[in-house]
Amino acid sequence: MSGPSPSIVHLALPDLAATRRLGAALARRLSIGDVVALHGDLGAGKTELARAIIRTAAGESALTVPSPTFTLAETYDTASGPIWHFDLYRLDSPEQVWELGLEEALAGGISLIEWPERIAALLPGKRLDVTLTVDRGEARAAALSAGSSWAERLAGLSREVAHG
Repeated sequence: MSGPSPSIVHLALPDLAATRRLGAALARRLSIGDVVALHGDLGAGKTELARAIIRTAAGESALTVPSPTFTLAETYDTASGPIWHFDLYRLDSPEQVWELGLEEALAGGISLIEWPERIAALLPGKRLDVTLTVDRGEARAAALSAGSSWAERLAGLSREVAHG
């Protein structure tokens, strides 16, 4: 049995500022229990998008947000609740994600997951998938898809990203 058809939003991100506006707009829509799966090749902008989400949620545009490439997970206390930023590129097996705190993140935080395909079977079905692709230079394209629970939250997103 299939679920409701997903909401899909396609966005052109002509420069880094647009990617950051997307992150800020998403941050304003997130709440405890949300999972954002960030898909894309190396250099597609997943970490930059996660940084913009975290900085907006924390209310600190200059907040240092290192890539969790080597630590695999970083946490941030924000007004929206704890944000867990996972980079699973170096994960050896999907089950290792539990040692990184995924269960705690899913239960009481917001989860931003880079390289989510590394734990595909463990991902909750109720999530927002963001796929970034490189156009040329700093230009990117974003495709956002999620179940019907996100349809209302994604309303107006294109306008916010385009116009700041």
